[in-house]
Amino acid sequence: QAQLVESGGGLVQAGGSLRLSCAASRSIFSFTSMGWYRQAPGNQREQVARITAGGMTNYADSVQGRFTISKNMAKNTMALQMNDLKVEDTADYTCFAQVGSVVYWGQGTQVTVSS
Repeated sequence: QAQLVESGGGLVQAGGSLRLSCAASRSIFSFTSMGWYRQAPGNQREQVARITAGGMTNYADSVQGRFTISKNMAKNTMALQMNDLKVEDTADYTCFAQVGSVVYWGQGTQVTVSS
């Protein structure tokens, strides 16, 4: 079992930055991948970024070049640095961690970008 807790969401103006953090209740060493999804009202859930156990990353086209995913093995945390935020980035952001076929989810944190 693992619990994931997100933090760092909030309200920011367009062009600004936010850093989301996802803290795991156990060592993240065993997770085959971790990442972030987001969902805005009326929209489908979208995978924003993913990082593998080996550190490989991939991003949604919509955030490529603006968002950076990273993880801290010593602190059992994962972060999503979001720069040059746009109004369309407004959504509920949820972190996940995968071990084989098992996926753990956080409860989500709201990001609101104002124009």
